[in-house]
Amino acid sequence: MTIYLNKDSKIIVQGITGGMGSKHTDLMLQADANIVGGVNARKAGTTIELNGKELPVFGTVEEAMKETDANVSVAFVPPAFTKDACIEAIDAEIPLLVVITEGVPVQDTAELFAYLDGKKTRMIGPNCPGIISPGESLAGITPHTIAGKGPIGLVSKSGTLTYQMMYELRDYGFTTAIGIGGDPIIGTTHIDALEAFENDPETKAIVMIGEIGGDAEERAAAYIAEHVTKPVVGYVAGFTAPEGKTMGHAGAIVSGSSGTAQAKKEALEAAGVKVGKTPSETADLMREIMKSL
Repeated sequence: MTIYLNKDSKIIVQGITGGMGSKHTDLMLQADANIVGGVNARKAGTTIELNGKELPVFGTVEEAMKETDANVSVAFVPPAFTKDACIEAIDAEIPLLVVITEGVPVQDTAELFAYLDGKKTRMIGPNCPGIISPGESLAGITPHTIAGKGPIGLVSKSGTLTYQMMYELRDYGFTTAIGIGGDPIIGTTHIDALEAFENDPETKAIVMIGEIGGDAEERAAAYIAEHVTKPVVGYVAGFTAPEGKTMGHAGAIVSGSSGTAQAKKEALEAAGVKVGKTPSETADLMREIMKSL
């Protein structure tokens, strides 16, 4: 089993005709993703050929879903138009919306977060690599050749650290790896993914990657202590980050002792999570756990 995405997922791409949209749709097709079409209001009624497959372009998400039975949308839309594209997908009740776009204004994301309340759509991102269930499907930009299928679940704030951890643990493989994004406000959280992995019978252990800033990791630690029975190993990026400086992701800023890597490490360890000081050390901790299972 996988979480959120599997071989039966039917994917549409909002912004399929753009440079990034077409490039990554091609790569998703190479990963065996079942891409069934795209959305671009200005090019509705045309087709686009990618990876040898002729894909229809629709005017709206609603129309695309009606014609193709799509249940996943991946959005490659410029930041200024991302909110409108997401609202369109949410109104169409697409079950899963993966928002890759970086630089979406925080106010737009805050409005989207509020708009999602009570709706049928799960949003991943923005500013994220998306989600991959190796050997089954890819909705996003994660290179599908890093690692194959296996018993580990991975949830990460960082795209590049998602890739590195998949590479480090490629000898075991993954049920699903999900990059939730590093913005201050995101759709799917560490806790959402932890709950899904806990409920997935094929996921035997979980890697959780966080980073400095905010309190998402502390909240995840409290959730793990209460609700997660599977072994979890963690890594927190940013042990050497200077206080008060935004590092890379919009959400990665430390003020005082709040949001530091050390504080997050201590919260996770108090919940029984083994935390590595480097990605490689974290992978070694997971290997020890896998050998004992």
